Amino acid sequence: MFVRKVNGKRTVTLPDGRVLSRADLPPADTQRWTAARKMTVVRGVLYGLIGRDEALERYGLSEAEFTEWIRAAERHGVAGLKATVRHGQVDNQK
Repeated sequence: MFVRKVNGKRTVTLPDGRVLSRADLPPADTQRWTAARKMTVVRGVLYGLIGRDEALERYGLSEAEFTEWIRAAERHGVAGLKATVRHGQVDNQK
């Protein structure tokens, strides 16, 4: 079996006990960003599976866009990362 050499960790354990691996990350050419895919990248960065700069480059994200993903995830979980949220719908749940 061939195992590709990677810089950094191959897996991390999330606070709920689940294991997140590099194989769980969305493909680099992802075009359709679902809330679940965004959350996987956010968790990968926050828990040290992938570096922030590596994630920005790999997925073609701006610093501002990724920062907003993190903010939305911290405030509202996966629901905050949905692209179809109506204005005021998420912010009113404080």
